[in-house]
Amino acid sequence: MKMLVLLAFVGIVASLGTALVAMMRGDSSSGDPQRSRRMARALTMRIGLSVLLFVLLILSHTMGWIQPTGLPVR
Repeated sequence: MKMLVLLAFVGIVASLGTALVAMMRGDSSSGDPQRSRRMARALTMRIGLSVLLFVLLILSHTMGWIQPTGLPVR
C-alpha cells in the first residue's frame, strides 16, 4: 500500500512539473494553443491523481488495509 501511495504522489508531482515546464516554455504573448492544451492536460491529470489518491486512502482505511497512527484521541 505504501508503494502505491508513493507512486501516486510521484505522479502528482511529475504532472505538476510538466505543467510548470509547459507554462514557462516559449513566449507568453504568443498564446500558443498547443502549449495551453499541454498545460491543461497536465493539470487535469494532477487533479485526477489527487482525487484518486484521496479515495484510495479513504477506501484503504475503511477496508482496514492501513491503520491511523499518531496522537491518540481522548
